Amino acid sequence: MESDVIVVGGGVVGLTTAVTLAERGLRVRVWSRDEVTDTTSAVAGALWWPYRIEPEEAAGAWALTSLRVYGELAADPERTGVRWVSGVHADTVLDGLGSWAREVPGLRQLAPDEVPGPYDVGLAARLPLIDMPVHLAWLRGRFETAGGVFERRAVSGFEEAAAAAPVVVDCTGLSARDLVPDPGLRPVRGQLVLVENPGIEEWFTSADAGSSRTTYFFPQPGRLVLGGTAEEDDERTEPDPATAAAIVARCARVRPEIAGARVLGHRVGLRPARSGGVRIEAVPLPGGGRLVHHYGHGGAGVTVAWGCAERAAELVEA
Repeated sequence: MESDVIVVGGGVVGLTTAVTLAERGLRVRVWSRDEVTDTTSAVAGALWWPYRIEPEEAAGAWALTSLRVYGELAADPERTGVRWVSGVHADTVLDGLGSWAREVPGLRQLAPDEVPGPYDVGLAARLPLIDMPVHLAWLRGRFETAGGVFERRAVSGFEEAAAAAPVVVDCTGLSARDLVPDPGLRPVRGQLVLVENPGIEEWFTSADAGSSRTTYFFPQPGRLVLGGTAEEDDERTEPDPATAAAIVARCARVRPEIAGARVLGHRVGLRPARSGGVRIEAVPLPGGGRLVHHYGHGGAGVTVAWGCAERAAELVEA
C-alpha cells in the first residue's frame, strides 16, 4: 500500500492524529508496537483535565478543542467510551487555574462544607470521563473506516518509516527518549487500583501538592478506578502492594465504603513527561521527507489529544 503518512505509535495521541489525517483524505498507516488496549493510554483514568502538561497557554487551547470533541462523542457513550460525569477537584480554586478555565461550562467554587473528605477547598465540575479500552478500540475502528491501516510493527528508528512514506509522525511517547533521542523525556509512574464500585457515581481528585501521591477515584463501567501516584523517574512497571494499600486508604478517607470494595486488579503506566513541555515540531528527513514530532504530553494526553492532532496535521500538510 502506498502511504502519504506513517504514524508511529498506537496510543491515544497516535490514533487521534491518525484519525484526523485520514479524515482529511490522506493515506495513513499506523505502526504500533502494541495492541491499542496494551498501550500506556489504556491505563489512564481518564478524566478530561489539563494535568501535568506544558506549555500552559497552548495546552489550554488544545484541551478546549478536545473538550468540544468529547462533548460530541458523549452523545454515544457505549460506542465511544465518553460520558459526562460530575465530580469534585479538591484543593483547587478557580483563581489558580489558567485562562482556559473560563471557557469550561459549569465550573463552580464550593463552600467548605460542600467539599467531601478531609478537604475544605474544592471545585465542582461536570467533565468528560473516558473509558479508555473502549475509546481506543473505537478510535481504531474510526481510523480504519476512514481508510487507514493499523499494523503491529516495532521500530528501532524512523528511517524505516521514512522509506515507506514521505511524512512520518512520531507519536511514540516515552519511547521517543531513545528513538529521537530526547533526553528531556522522563517517566512519571502512575499506579492504579481497580475495585468493584460500591455505588459511587461521581469522580473525585486531589493532587496532594508537593507530593508524589495523588488521590482520585473515577467510576467507570464495571469498576471504580482508584489512584494514584506521580513518581518522577520511576520506571517500575509492576504494581507495588504497599502503594496499592495506601491508594485504597486515601480514597477511603473521602468515601469510606471504598475500604471494603473487592479488588479487581492493578495497573501501572509511565506518563511521558518532557522538560519544556509537549513537542509538536516538523524536521526534515534525508531525501526530502518530513518527520513531525508529537510527544511529551505528560499526564494529559487524553485531555489534549484532539487539539494536538489538529496542530500536528497542520505540520503534516504544510
